[in-house]
Amino acid sequence: MKILAIDPGFERVGVAIIKRDEGKKDNLIYSSCFKTSPKLYLYERLNLIGKEIERLIEKYKPKALAIEKLYFTNNQKTAMGVAEARGTILFCATKAGLQIFEYTPLQIKVAVTGYGRATKRMVMDMVPKLIKVDASKDSDDEIDAIAAGLTCLACEKNF
Repeated sequence: MKILAIDPGFERVGVAIIKRDEGKKDNLIYSSCFKTSPKLYLYERLNLIGKEIERLIEKYKPKALAIEKLYFTNNQKTAMGVAEARGTILFCATKAGLQIFEYTPLQIKVAVTGYGRATKRMVMDMVPKLIKVDASKDSDDEIDAIAAGLTCLACEKNF
């Protein structure tokens, strides 16, 4: 089974493709941090995000999407943009027939570190212990996407 895992955003979108083989071994097939230019209008950025998600779905043919749920921050403008990016991503996944799993930051932290108040650094340190990750991967968005995918694999046993 293959999962497309996403840490949503409109400036930076963490993406990962994780595959679990028959032996229950998890392999990171692909990960990246997709970036859009702040010089573009939001609708242009959403279009680029949608095209990238469609490209990944077409290329890797995942069966499911694991995506981080949005939680409200003090910056309402950013929250709205991230919500719109999530909507674009969910639309693409639904259109492609992917099963969708959504996780809160707390659920992801507990699944990956065992501690719901884990820091970003703790998550970044733990992910490479759970799945082989290229040492050059240092984008927290990319690592968060991988963590969302690992959460899906840990939580959805019957998927």
